[in-house]
Amino acid sequence: FTLIEIMVVLVIIAIMTALIAPQIIGRVDEARVTAAKQDIRTLGTALDFYKMDNFRYPTTDQGLKALIEKPDDPTLRNWRAGGYLKASSVPKDPWGNDYRYLQPGSKGGDYDLYSLGSDGETGGEDADADIGSWNLE
Repeated sequence: FTLIEIMVVLVIIAIMTALIAPQIIGRVDEARVTAAKQDIRTLGTALDFYKMDNFRYPTTDQGLKALIEKPDDPTLRNWRAGGYLKASSVPKDPWGNDYRYLQPGSKGGDYDLYSLGSDGETGGEDADADIGSWNLE
């Protein structure tokens, strides 16, 4: 190979990388948002099973930990042995933060279960937007 041929191949690779990389990077944020929505649906299902067994949702103080460890509450007589999640811990959101849980919910539901998105702050747009049980599509 001559130096010119090698340079032409490198230029072609650089152009392809410049065109493809932004599309792939944008997909990572979309995938994380989708994963957060799926986690919220899964946790919501576990919360519903908790309510079916115990006639109420966990309190805000008990939090999502009540899905894996029985809360210190003598009124809970039907708590399922082994908990309501297969995992031994409550999952973190795709950005490594804890999911937030409020009961009763402030958005019109029985509870609010949400992630603050990639920025970890209330509000935002796109990947920074809050993803909650009230806005799953």
